[in-house]
Amino acid sequence: MMKKYIIYSGILIIGLIMGWLLFGNSSHKEIEHNHDEVAETNQKWTCSMHPQIMQAEPGGCPICGMELIPAENNADGLLADQFKLTENAMALANVQTSIVGNEKVNNNTIKLSGKIVENEESNSVQVSYFSGRIERLNVSFTGEEIHKGQLLATIYSPELYAAQQELITAASLKESQPALYKAVRNKLKLWKLSENQINNIETSGTVLENFPVYATVSGTVSEKLVAQGDYIKQGQPLLKISKLNTVWANFDVYENQIDLFKKGQEVSITTKAYPNKGFKGKVSFIDPVLDTRTRTLKLRVVLNNLNNVFKPGMFIEGKIQGISSTKEQLLNIPATAVLWTGERSVVYLKANPDEPVFEMREVQLGNIIGENYEVLMGLENGDEIVTNGTFTIDAAAQLQGKKSMMNKEGGKVMTGHEGHLGMETTSTTENTGHDKMNQRIIVAANFQKQLKKVFDDYINLKDALVKENTKAVVESANSTLKNLEGVDMKLLTNMEAHKHWMAIEKEIKASTSSISSTSEIKEQRNHFKHLSTHLTNAIQLFGIDFKVYSQFCPMADDNNGAFWLSKEEKVLNPYFGNAMLSCGEVKQIME
Repeated sequence: MMKKYIIYSGILIIGLIMGWLLFGNSSHKEIEHNHDEVAETNQKWTCSMHPQIMQAEPGGCPICGMELIPAENNADGLLADQFKLTENAMALANVQTSIVGNEKVNNNTIKLSGKIVENEESNSVQVSYFSGRIERLNVSFTGEEIHKGQLLATIYSPELYAAQQELITAASLKESQPALYKAVRNKLKLWKLSENQINNIETSGTVLENFPVYATVSGTVSEKLVAQGDYIKQGQPLLKISKLNTVWANFDVYENQIDLFKKGQEVSITTKAYPNKGFKGKVSFIDPVLDTRTRTLKLRVVLNNLNNVFKPGMFIEGKIQGISSTKEQLLNIPATAVLWTGERSVVYLKANPDEPVFEMREVQLGNIIGENYEVLMGLENGDEIVTNGTFTIDAAAQLQGKKSMMNKEGGKVMTGHEGHLGMETTSTTENTGHDKMNQRIIVAANFQKQLKKVFDDYINLKDALVKENTKAVVESANSTLKNLEGVDMKLLTNMEAHKHWMAIEKEIKASTSSISSTSEIKEQRNHFKHLSTHLTNAIQLFGIDFKVYSQFCPMADDNNGAFWLSKEEKVLNPYFGNAMLSCGEVKQIME
């Protein structure tokens, strides 16, 4: 019996070992297989040509149609709401960031932001002292240096022609009628003819048909006010001339800072153009009138510019030391950093100072101060935020399924075939069932009508781009600017609406002005892309009581894709015209 038990026990042990050898490894493989399946469910797919595309399933690229490839799993240790861009994508989108810093007193030093402008005291206008037609204009471009006595233009003047004939006739009568002779000479002197010019006409007895106009001052041409062939009147300005040997540094001073400044304070000035250089100046003027629109006033420093270091329009930073204040510090950010959904204000924070890693941050804004917003909550001093290319960063967040302007919770992977900038394709004005993030700001009907006029001009501009009629594009852009000036911000009774419209209006104006100043169709289309983005934002926020179609072409803007607005569902592509007239599709309908 003992032998049997030993045999049975041995057989059982051998069976267990054989079972482990045969099935244990397969179980391990099954576990590994299950892990692979889990990993596969987290696998994302991207396009080798368009790495911004990120989808949950394989398929074709929505931009170029190429087969998607598995994307590398995130091994960068990023948090759930963070995403990373390549350096190439950053450069193509011209993404710029800035450190958030308060503009108030810090360690007895106050920091101010400002801009270089022309010294108005040195500006002059070159005028014509007689009427006529400009036969030749010798100034070729804005920015040209001119010197006193330099020939600026040649003008044919019937008045001057007749006056020269009078001089020749009066010269023969100067003995018998000296008063007449003297009056004729004085008449020519009033037209700024020199004694030598008058004497040459008198002695030669020859009448000049075309008369030269010489510069009365030296400086830089800041604006050409006429063109060759124009008819001009007596006293009409020809050129604006600026002397840039001195310039003004204008700084914005906030309302609650006024008592900290006085004339004669020394200001240390720096600029990004010369990061290793510092400049000194003294406060020469403090504007006595507060700008009620921006709640700021101007503080001025006169700077020597003999070496032409400072250029008008250049941004600068000023610091004044020796100031003590117990006032609460304010945190301000540029208006270009803020995106709005109608209900929320968001910015994009650079989470890693050494790498292009970003995340969305909701902020609570206060007053608008100049071109900045006061930040009440959401950011801290020293945070680095995106100040240029914000829309591009937001699009990247949506493509990667992260929190974004119109996707508060994140987790949705965009495919390129969904709504514009992640918005739903349903009406934003329905009374039920719509997302509160898409809620429209309630404004007066007259404001919507005025905005509708801007939209109508935009449509004319779009149609001109479709037909590649650059002249009509410029005309429509000028009409857009005119109607944009007619949008009455006083009709907005809501402070939030005020802030939104001021920022959007500035961007629309800048894009439209750029379109009107060029006759190159490629440049016009590039600026039209930006105009479309900002006008879309305006219509989404305020409405125009009209059905608007937002359309998209994935091949526009060098295959980055671009949107535009239309009154009709039919696609007529303004970015390609007849070359690819029907390329695109409707992405959103705004009721």
